[in-house]
Amino acid sequence: MLRPIIKTTLAAALLSGTALASNATEVFNRIATFHVVDNLPQGADPAKSTVAEIITATADGKTLVYTDSPGERIGIIDIADASTPKPAGTVALKGEPTSTVIVGNTALVGVVTSKSKAEPSGHLAIVDLARKEVALTCDLGGQPDSLAKSADGKVLAIAIENERDEEVNEGAIPQLPGGTLISFAVNEDGSVDCAAKTVIDVSGLAKIAPQDPEPEFVDINGRNEVVLSLQENNHIVIADLVSGKVTAHFSAGTVDLSNIDTEKDGVISLDGRKEAVPREPDAVHWIDDERFVTANEGDLDSGSRGFTIFKKDGTVDYESGVAFEHQLVRLGHYPEKRNKKGVEPEGAEVATFGNDRLIFIGSERGSLVGVYKDEGTGSAPTWLQALPGGIGPEGLLALPERKLFVTASETDLREDGLIGSVVTIYERREGEASYPTLVSADDANGLPLPWAAISGTIADAREPGKLHAVTDSAFKQGRILTIDASTKPAVITGALTVSKGGEPAKLLDLEGIALSADGGFWLASEGNPEREKDKTQSMLIKTDAKGAIVDEIAIPDALAQGATRFGFEGVAVTGSGADETIWLAVQREWQDDPKGFTKLLAYKPADKSWGAVHYPLDKTEKGWVGLSEITAVPGGLVVIERDNQVGRDARIKKLVFVSLEGVTPAPLGGALSVVAKKELRDLLPDLDAPKGFVLDKVESFAVDAAGDAYIITDNDGVDDHSGETQFIGLGKLNLPM
Repeated sequence: MLRPIIKTTLAAALLSGTALASNATEVFNRIATFHVVDNLPQGADPAKSTVAEIITATADGKTLVYTDSPGERIGIIDIADASTPKPAGTVALKGEPTSTVIVGNTALVGVVTSKSKAEPSGHLAIVDLARKEVALTCDLGGQPDSLAKSADGKVLAIAIENERDEEVNEGAIPQLPGGTLISFAVNEDGSVDCAAKTVIDVSGLAKIAPQDPEPEFVDINGRNEVVLSLQENNHIVIADLVSGKVTAHFSAGTVDLSNIDTEKDGVISLDGRKEAVPREPDAVHWIDDERFVTANEGDLDSGSRGFTIFKKDGTVDYESGVAFEHQLVRLGHYPEKRNKKGVEPEGAEVATFGNDRLIFIGSERGSLVGVYKDEGTGSAPTWLQALPGGIGPEGLLALPERKLFVTASETDLREDGLIGSVVTIYERREGEASYPTLVSADDANGLPLPWAAISGTIADAREPGKLHAVTDSAFKQGRILTIDASTKPAVITGALTVSKGGEPAKLLDLEGIALSADGGFWLASEGNPEREKDKTQSMLIKTDAKGAIVDEIAIPDALAQGATRFGFEGVAVTGSGADETIWLAVQREWQDDPKGFTKLLAYKPADKSWGAVHYPLDKTEKGWVGLSEITAVPGGLVVIERDNQVGRDARIKKLVFVSLEGVTPAPLGGALSVVAKKELRDLLPDLDAPKGFVLDKVESFAVDAAGDAYIITDNDGVDDHSGETQFIGLGKLNLPM
């Protein structure tokens, strides 16, 4: 059995921005993002949840069809012009669709109609795509999950899951009735004979709850052999669809995992170990007629965090171990709050593009798709690149004839003001991969430096391309990262944990960083006096060059009385000696501010005095507007002013110059002068350029020693977030003088 590619080789590939061991110059880049809410039937409430989960395409690759379970419908997208996908209607179903395939102009859809988990039911809907109507339904005698068709479209396989109830006995199995495998012969027009279904019994095979098989995913090879995953049973079945017989079955086995994060403690610590972890595969996909790949999500008991290539006799040809998960750690996509199961690889797809047979592995919790090149039996697959998209990529679809790849991300968080479900389209062509924009190097132990949630940055005073950044309260420990922006992608080369008394400092929410004249750092920590437990106030912190706190400067009591949870969002330093001034940006107005105005606080270390000016915030029709960074530049300050909106709702993301000429901060408690502001750059085009959706939290801005400017977005620690971080170079800006 082959083990993962050596970590240092993988790291080198990412840091160079090139693919390993491949002469190919073609890469995938995102070309379009389609918002599922744009494709609703007439009269539908756009506020209700709507998703794209499993996705397929017509034979010409110009039309996509996806399942929308909460909407009880399938949706259709016109991608004749793949860079400009268009809504093409929906078809109502009397139940929740789980999966779909297309034969001719007919969509075959598995539909769940169960009254309860204990009484599973469902049918196969035969949908005429031209008429956009259900032509026929076939009772399946249970709850369908995955569907697959043969290469010639003449055979259909359906996994009947009859899924367990997670509220009963903590989800343990057995929970009868068990599932099964069904197949149909399919006519050329996509129709089926409901009475001619073949039921393939898969009970009594697994060692775990053999009487309750839990079919999850199916795929068919060129010999009309179907591979079926029994996820909770941790078992795999091979059946011949011609004879309707099981030809092989075997346990999916276990893996030993080391260098993983195992504690839900707000820190990504790659020092844990788990042994004999069941793989519990979700998606399965044939690579060729002899091998298939499994995405080992883990569901009932585990989180095996990787993928496996099996031969159909059950031999393990390749095991990724922790390599896939470590890639996501390196790219800032590790979901620390989900560490029991890690990144949860759930989706898999295989297709040949040109001369390259590619394997795609989708991480549900890391919201990223890894692309690998298959090197054949007995060889480890080669990591090529990572593809960002929406939250929770569930459906993966390759369209090699059009050089396209598509993901359907099922998570809809619009109710919380976040992004909804999206379909993302990528194209393979010559060029450089546009993602990732920021990666981490290895630490002293040869493991990727963990990172995410970057919330503020400052440039080194002397070395061009060198930045320092901080991470926020998405993690329990505040950290200072060192970034080399001279490479593409930019590289995190080191990390310091902010400490106090020799231990990691507690209750920090670092949102800003500036250089101290003595070689240390000034840090801005945002407080939250509104929460019930562990109330904090915004605080100015001084550290030495190693991140050890040497001074904590509290805001005056009179100021603290009116403080809210929208506190410090950046720190900058102007002047020197007796004139040294530490500027702190307050995100939004506090209780003592007039509506629409926030403060820029000014602290002078020489006499420990506080002053302030008012900053006028732009108005917006939706959400709120505030500051999220402050940076000193010749003649004044640059702040990031933004709304709290994401995607197409975003209206304000910009750099604003504030001249300090003639500005004298007034003592606290009295009237404050209002600074003049001048828009320096609208950031919306920069945030829209990656062809995804506009990310909400652009929170970092710095100008390096050579005059080059950079912005970085905050990915919220991959919590209710796609995990995407955009590190964007803006070049040299023309600052008002």
